Amino acid sequence: MDNLFLPRVARIAGVRDETPDTKTFDLVLRDTAERHSFAFLPGQFMELSMFGIGEAPFCFASSPTRPDTIQTTVRRTGVLTDAMHRLEPGDEVGLRGPCGNGFDVAAAHGKDLLFIGGGIGLPPLRGLIWNVLDERTRFGRVTILYGARTPTDLVYKGELDEWAKRGDVELHVTVDRSEAGWTGNVGMVPILFDKTELNPATSLAYVCGPPIMIKFVVQDLLMRGFSPDSVISTLERMMQCGVGKCNHCCIGHRYVCRDGPVFTYRQIQEMVE
Repeated sequence: MDNLFLPRVARIAGVRDETPDTKTFDLVLRDTAERHSFAFLPGQFMELSMFGIGEAPFCFASSPTRPDTIQTTVRRTGVLTDAMHRLEPGDEVGLRGPCGNGFDVAAAHGKDLLFIGGGIGLPPLRGLIWNVLDERTRFGRVTILYGARTPTDLVYKGELDEWAKRGDVELHVTVDRSEAGWTGNVGMVPILFDKTELNPATSLAYVCGPPIMIKFVVQDLLMRGFSPDSVISTLERMMQCGVGKCNHCCIGHRYVCRDGPVFTYRQIQEMVE
């Protein structure tokens, strides 16, 4: 099935709590043939529908190098996500996609990679991170900088521990506000730049998080010598249909759902309202 307008049926294979308001869902396509033919890129997104409630876009949080299960991480923010948080293994949802573009993994071969995530902005990067780690010899240094409001709000805590123990990954984590037992960094994500060595000439920087975080992180990266072409981010702009027909996500001459959601900062600079 190649038509993005037609939803597939996916079964919930597993649900994991990430934070008090965020869960990760494992999805398996009900149709066996579709399950084996379904392909996506890190950075793309899917439209998930709860039957009788509605549909909304969610990023792929898993890597195409691990095709057995499709994963997405969902924060509870409204009627649809409230309903999703009540899903249990065996329940079914509609899945349409993959939609949009994705991260160009081949263009990153041989480069040093800097991943910068904030809060629920880590899930879109997670798929790319695992893609890179599963093909580790194709890339240079891998550095991950991640921040959240509090230690409780950090997602993928087990994977953060796993990445921290790897000898081929540099990980730095910070929180805006400490909690009892937290011994790590405290402060906004940009404080982590001083804890690592940056080489803009050989690096690509991938940034995803709240808009205010992206704004200040990008400013800092440019000030430190990164070019607008080497800073890559994802945008969210009231995406709805996923195929560039409803006009909700139009910014200037681009549709975020169709032309993105992955853009270089140079492309973002050209997107005039």
